[in-house]
Amino acid sequence: MSTDWYVDDRCTDCDVARQLAPGLIEQIGGRSEVVRQPHGAAEERLLAAAAFACPTRSVRRTGGRVAAELDPFPLRLDDAVSFCGHNSPHTAGANAYLLRRPDGTQMMIDTPRFAEALAVRFEAAGAVTDVLLTHRDHAAHGRRYADRFGARLWIHEGDLAAAPDADRVLRGTGPTDVGPGVVAHPLPGHTEGSVLYVADERYCFSGDSFYWSRSTGDVEVAESVTWYSVTELAASLERTVARLRFRWLLPGHGDRAHLPEDEMARRMRELAARTRALRPRPVDFTAVRW
Repeated sequence: MSTDWYVDDRCTDCDVARQLAPGLIEQIGGRSEVVRQPHGAAEERLLAAAAFACPTRSVRRTGGRVAAELDPFPLRLDDAVSFCGHNSPHTAGANAYLLRRPDGTQMMIDTPRFAEALAVRFEAAGAVTDVLLTHRDHAAHGRRYADRFGARLWIHEGDLAAAPDADRVLRGTGPTDVGPGVVAHPLPGHTEGSVLYVADERYCFSGDSFYWSRSTGDVEVAESVTWYSVTELAASLERTVARLRFRWLLPGHGDRAHLPEDEMARRMRELAARTRALRPRPVDFTAVRW
């Protein structure tokens, strides 16, 4: 078997490559590995997407660089949302998204690595008016992208130390309109200032508060990397879950999911009930159920 594609030893097990190339890249020994070489152009493109998203540029080909024309990002997920790719090592490899609005503008939710060429590419579909940070861990490139786009930078007061020059500061625990059809729901737990952004009662950008787990086939919280308080996270979910209506779950870490609204609402209620039973535990990245 050819060994053309491989993952080098800089891999940090962030999971993004496995999200983009399932069945080709899998988790082995606490890191990503290429388990099968691609068959055909479609699978080659999946590995190229993983290569351009990987924060450590660990997904590689023997014999040279991955051709720039194979870079698919921003990668359209549906008519309103694109996945930015080019995940940054300064945000622990978090996913970032572009949300298109009816007036043709866009919002960026969390941030990829910064590069001028990427900024040009991201704004090609429309001016970016707002950069919405879900929490402190994903703030690294927020100010730089906001300044580049002439956009407003948003963060919650609980995580303000990570972006003290933010243009808009969310406060308290109640929902706040951040734009037509876009609502911020503070969700203290993963960090003190974690926030969900829900757009058009269709898209939920959950940061690191919860995600879709391929191993459990369900919505999960990353209880072993809850920095602030899993007890507060349970209280936040209890307070918020009845207000949430969405079909797309779009997290910072972990996989995405697209389900009917009623099924997503049921799974969120069940998640809130499961989270109530959790107790604080030591931080352990290896325990996350990807």
